[in-house]
Formats: sequence, C-alpha cells, structure tokens
Amino acid sequence: MGLLAGLPTLAHAAAFDVDHAAQLWLNTLSGPAKARSDAYFEGGEWLALWNALFSVGICWFLLRIRLLPAVRDGMHRRGWRPWLGVLACALVFIMADSLLSLPWAIYEGYWREKQYGLLNQSLGAWLGDQAIGLALSAVFGSVLLLVIYAVIRKYPKRWWLIGTGVVGLAITFLVLITPVFIVPLFNTSSELPNGPVRERVVAMAKANGVPAEHIYLVDESRQSDRISANVSGIGPTIRISLNDNLLKKTSVAETAAVMGHELGHYVLGHVWRMIVVLTLLMGLLLWLASRIAPALIRYGRESWGVRGLADPASLPVLAGLLSVLSLLATPVTNTLIRVDESEADAFGLDAAREPDGFAATAMKLSAYRKIEPGPLEEMLFFDHPSGKTRVTMAMQWKKDHVPNAVEVVPSPLPDPKTPGSRP
Repeated sequence: MGLLAGLPTLAHAAAFDVDHAAQLWLNTLSGPAKARSDAYFEGGEWLALWNALFSVGICWFLLRIRLLPAVRDGMHRRGWRPWLGVLACALVFIMADSLLSLPWAIYEGYWREKQYGLLNQSLGAWLGDQAIGLALSAVFGSVLLLVIYAVIRKYPKRWWLIGTGVVGLAITFLVLITPVFIVPLFNTSSELPNGPVRERVVAMAKANGVPAEHIYLVDESRQSDRISANVSGIGPTIRISLNDNLLKKTSVAETAAVMGHELGHYVLGHVWRMIVVLTLLMGLLLWLASRIAPALIRYGRESWGVRGLADPASLPVLAGLLSVLSLLATPVTNTLIRVDESEADAFGLDAAREPDGFAATAMKLSAYRKIEPGPLEEMLFFDHPSGKTRVTMAMQWKKDHVPNAVEVVPSPLPDPKTPGSRP
C-alpha cells in the first residue's frame, strides 16, 4: 500500500483503533483553520437562503415595473409571431435578472471567495467568465423556455408532465456536450503527462472497464486553488479529467484515491441515475408550480399585467416560485447526491487501496468544507459526506483490508489565510 511520502510517521498498535486513527487525521486541522473552514461553510448555508430571497425580490421588482408585459405588447404591435414574443421575453428576463443580480453575484462569487483565499482571478477575469456563462444561459435558457411555454399553451393541464420530459432531455443534452463544448470556453485541457499518476489512473480505469484513451489535465488553477477531478460526459463524450491543482497539491497516493472515487461514479452509473433523479425532482417542482402559480397570477393580474400562465410575461412568477421550491427541496437534493458520493467513496477505496491518501485528501478539502458537522447539519446542508465521515470510512476500510494495519500520524495542515486578509 502506498503511503504519503515524507509526511507521516507510524504509530504501531496491537489492534488498529478506527476512531483513534481517524482522530489523528482530524487533528491535522488547527483551531484557527477549523474556525475559518466552519465560518466559510456556515456562511454558505445562509447564502442559499439569501439567494432564494434575492431571486424572489428581483422577480417581484420585474413584475412591479411590468417589464415583460411591455416586451410582449411591443412585439405584438409590431406583428411578430407569438413564438418570437416568447423568445424575446425569455432573453429580456435572463438579461435583466443577471444585471440586477450582478452586485450580489460579485459579493458571493468574487469578493467573498477572495476574502477566504479561494479565488485566484482578478475581477476582470472573473467578470469575463461570468459573461461567458451569461451568454450560454441566454442561448440555452431562452430555447428551453420557448419549448416550455409552447407546451404550456398546447397542454394547459398537463404541461408540467410533458415539461418534465423536456427538462430531462435538456439535462441529458448538457451532460453530453459539456466536456467537449462547454469546458473549453473556460479552461484549457491537455493530455496528462506520462508518469506515476497517469500510470495509476490508466491501471485503475482499465481494471474497472472505464475508457482511458485520453486523460485530460485542466488548468483550473487560473480560477482557484481547489482540487477536483471527474469522469464526465455520456456516450461518445466520456472523458477522465483532473485539474492541475490536484496534480500539484497531492501525492500519487492521494491522486489515486481521488481518481478511484471519480471512476466509481462512472462504473456505478451515477450520471444516468442522477439525470433520472433530478428530472423526477424537477417534475415534482413543476407540478407544485402548476398548482401555485395560477393563484399568484390571479392575485397580481391587475398590477403585474400578466394574463395567465401561458403568457410569457409570467416568467418572473415561475422563476421566483421555483427558487423557493428549490430551496425547500435542498435537503432532498443534497441527500440524493450525498448517497452517490458515499458509494463512490467506497468504490474508490477498493479501486485505489489508498485509505491514507483518501483521508489526506478529505482533510485538504477542509479549505472550503466544514470538517465535523453535526448529524442534522450534514443531512440538511452537505451534498458530500463530511470530512470526518470520509476519514472514518477510510480508516474502517484500512482496518478491514490492510493486514497488520498501523496508524498514521500525519503532519499538520498548513494554516490558510484568515478571513479578511488580503489574498
């Protein structure tokens, strides 16, 4: 079994104590670093609420100023076809929502990330990425909304059911094209160089039937210091990728542990399962929206200028309502994702056989994930198992699968920047 070269010493024990071995890893996170990690993650929990409220506030404002009714009526006066009116309302709504959200987005996505030392971009570079994201949202979002409103007009009572199928197809399409067409808009990918890391990844991929003709290294360090990897895409677009931070910041054992986890998602069919689950969840939200939105529209008909759910001017009503419903569904969504992640963790431990590498990586993720949440907090707010859960799982695997297992006494993690310091 590979150990973390140069880092740990070994503490021999007659019997391997899982809890004590896990605690040795948890102790590598200093008090100030743990406080910083907790503060960042707990602040993010509140941000989910503020994001929903902010979205509702923007939608209410757009309804009050009757922006989309003005666009709708203007297109009608000019004699444009109804579908073009829907497309125009969708584009105007997406652009107006993005513009009004920009100050909050700068705080949440740029300033706060900088304060915690998690972002490497300048404001100009960050805004450039946001502009690309907005362009993609405008194209894909407006087309999706055009189809959804066509379904609402044609099937006013069952639109939510057919719309669920439309959303499922949209999710599948995005998963298909993202590795090949979306990722290159933000980052450059190149073949992972030959060496110990590539050899380990190729060996694990072949052992588990994962296509490994190409393994890509992505330059995500231009955006942040976060470590990540994935097996993305479906069908002909499946590819194995890891970011350059993972290569720079982890040992071969740690990288192998991470890639074993990512290979697990592919082998266990998590992409397809998640597409189905998210589609069904969206179906539930659309069904609820189909029951609640008409009542909201009747309430605000005179002041908002919205004629009905099939009216594209109802977009702010649907968007605000879905923001609230999505927030309420967050614990369900997190649990569904967390189950997949836990399964991939177990698979990765079997595939890589690097429990200490896995534990080391789990601890490094404490830069932006709270390491020891309470059970209720983990259930409600974590879409991945917590660091403590993962380290304990790794040590249990070590006890069960490594003959004469010994505890590792790892070196402390370096203290990151404190909140409010200059990045």
